[in-house]
Amino acid sequence: MSLLTRRTLLCAAAAASALPHLAVSSSPALIHVVEGTGCECCKQWTRYLQENGFEVTHEERFGVLLMQHKLDLGVPVEVSSCHTGSIDGYFLEGHVPAADIRKLMRERPDARGLAVPGMPYGSPGMGPESNREAYDVLLIRKDGSGEVFTHYSAA
Repeated sequence: MSLLTRRTLLCAAAAASALPHLAVSSSPALIHVVEGTGCECCKQWTRYLQENGFEVTHEERFGVLLMQHKLDLGVPVEVSSCHTGSIDGYFLEGHVPAADIRKLMRERPDARGLAVPGMPYGSPGMGPESNREAYDVLLIRKDGSGEVFTHYSAA
């Protein structure tokens, strides 16, 4: 009987030790944002991500250092914006909405990341959504090509 009790205790201890690891895996993935130095809309997008439940770290980089970071992640120059986020192997270029980040993480497409080119008014961090202009969130494939991931109509 004591052997059974000992086994039960060992199994319970093993299960309890796994709980912190399970909690980490169920928490939202960390987004690291590299912002352009002194850019207010970069700070607004970072704040927006935090307000939408993401754990976010951020840093500022200027000029060549910022561009090199984008190149290292595979962000095509033609969709480049003022800030770049990265989450679990994907980049987030520009003012990508939280819903699209969640969709990306849920679907896990074979791609480099998402981009919102052109800093459209009304996208997250770029003014009120109630006055937004139409814009697309692009899925950037590993070959650098892009396709519409989500379309947002003008409000």
